Amino acid sequence: MARIFIYLFIFFPFYYSLSFEKDTKTLDEYYYLLSNLEYEKSINKISELTSLELKEGLTTLSNLLYYNGQKEINFSVIKEIKSIDPLVISTIKLCNGYYKLYHNIENEIILKDFFEAYSAAKETENLLLIKFCLLSILEFYHYEFSQTNDQFKKYLDEYKELASSPIEKTWTNIYEIYFSSQSIFKDKRKALNALNNLENHIKKLPQNHKIRPLFLSLKAVQLEFIGENKQAEKYHFQALNESSNYPFLKYIKFRTCIRLADLYYKTKEYSKGLKYAEEAVKFIDASDTLRSKIYIYKYKSLNNKGLKNYKKAYEQLEKSKELEYKQDFRKNSLENSKLEIQLQTLEKEKKIVQLLNTNLKSEAERIKNRNWLIGSLALLLFGSITTFLIQKNTKRKQRIAEQEREIEIQKTEKLLKNQELTAIDAMISGQEKERQRLANDLHDNLGSTLATVKLHFDHLKNNHNNPKAENIEELYSKTNNLLDEAYQKVRSIAHEKNSGVMANQGLLPAIKKLAAKASNGNQLQIDVQDYGLDERLDNALEISIFRMIQELITNVIKHANASEINISLTNHDSLLNIIIEDNGKGFNAKVLPEKDGMGLKSIEKRVEHMEGTFEIDSTIGKGTNIIINIPI
Repeated sequence: MARIFIYLFIFFPFYYSLSFEKDTKTLDEYYYLLSNLEYEKSINKISELTSLELKEGLTTLSNLLYYNGQKEINFSVIKEIKSIDPLVISTIKLCNGYYKLYHNIENEIILKDFFEAYSAAKETENLLLIKFCLLSILEFYHYEFSQTNDQFKKYLDEYKELASSPIEKTWTNIYEIYFSSQSIFKDKRKALNALNNLENHIKKLPQNHKIRPLFLSLKAVQLEFIGENKQAEKYHFQALNESSNYPFLKYIKFRTCIRLADLYYKTKEYSKGLKYAEEAVKFIDASDTLRSKIYIYKYKSLNNKGLKNYKKAYEQLEKSKELEYKQDFRKNSLENSKLEIQLQTLEKEKKIVQLLNTNLKSEAERIKNRNWLIGSLALLLFGSITTFLIQKNTKRKQRIAEQEREIEIQKTEKLLKNQELTAIDAMISGQEKERQRLANDLHDNLGSTLATVKLHFDHLKNNHNNPKAENIEELYSKTNNLLDEAYQKVRSIAHEKNSGVMANQGLLPAIKKLAAKASNGNQLQIDVQDYGLDERLDNALEISIFRMIQELITNVIKHANASEINISLTNHDSLLNIIIEDNGKGFNAKVLPEKDGMGLKSIEKRVEHMEGTFEIDSTIGKGTNIIINIPI
């Protein structure tokens, strides 16, 4: 039994590591197949995975992408995520997003799902999964009626930076064409450049690649834009012929039929245009039949008008307008923008037909009122977008102001630290000079006097029993005088010694210098007042007081958001009273014992150690007073 346990202990981690590496490789291959539109092959690849929940999610994702909303998939939109594995979370969120995207569920929910899938993907650090999630977000923005902001741009830039393979660079160019064509930031030249790049990347892919019909369709549309109608017709037919009967390519066939109906209308080949408008019925998008029918009725109307079938044209136009009114504003495509312009032109021509039939006057009035309503809604939408952009700009300015304030605080903190270091260096230098001066006084003055005393004393010692010695009494007197002189010099040195060395000047000049450096024009003004500080204090006491005041000023700058600080130092009956006031935002002083923050607890402990008192008087919104009393 013990031997089996040892085998498991040794080999299980090795087996688990191999399994993990195998799953990672399988997932990379799976997402690469998705980006190549190889959805059927991707399902076969899923069978190699070990996680059952991940298998289920990925199978659903492949089916959703394969059927593209043309078939109902057995998947709950509110599927509960029980796993904590970010791979599983990202997969389920992608499934939720695509299910809602293909079934016209609210925009915000879709974007939320795709964004959460992207966030979870970043936790996995699986680069191919991250890139696929970025493609999903770009697909969401592509579905919008029109891009009235450039939110998509950061995702497109990130995907463009990560794209490495030919198919990934192909997708980059495709979305550049979409967004350069259909957003409010239209850029025809950028779209044409992207199309040229797309053509170069398509050449690197297999001739029968499933993305090729999409390229042919985009190429045809761009040729229409520059007036190359014959070439556009050729590419439209190629797109139609090369589109296989895959559900996810059904929209290419539908769009090509609609584009041909439009192209023949512009070239006045109305019979052909009507034919392809009717042909488009075979390829109606099952997930968005309303929009598909709008296009069909619209182009039937246009081409019937060209054939002078005015009654049919009018009926089909009315049907198109009725469906369009029901359609929400998630519609998007380059064709929609063009169709709107053509529709407005057609409405003007339709009024001429309406004048021939007096029975349609009331209907014309109704259409006019409806147009006013649509115009009002458009104006309201424009106002809302403008307000949003203004608010966004205001918030950006606030963030910049806050960052500048933080930078200013950091500069002030650095200045205070430098001031402290300068004061300490000056103190050490002053102490060293004081020691040097004392040593010089002792050596030059007192030393020579004591040397003379020693000389006299040695003479007296050697001759005190010698009766012939002369001037003994005089020598005693001189020695006594020299001893008195040495005593006076010792007293003089002791009195000259300054008992408190704070830099070279003392506590009060150091605090005033600190206040001057910390003051910052109109943003912060620090004033210092003193009463009775005519004499210096003990050196250690001066240093402690200086550091406490310095730390309190730092706290005010960092936390109080004050514009004025007043510092008062009063020496009264051997008691030093220090008051520091500010006009900042204040705080609740009662919570100080529970919150060891801002250095106030450490200052309070220092004051207690010096047998003093420490009081805080603070009112929220009105500032703070700190009172310190220290016996000296």
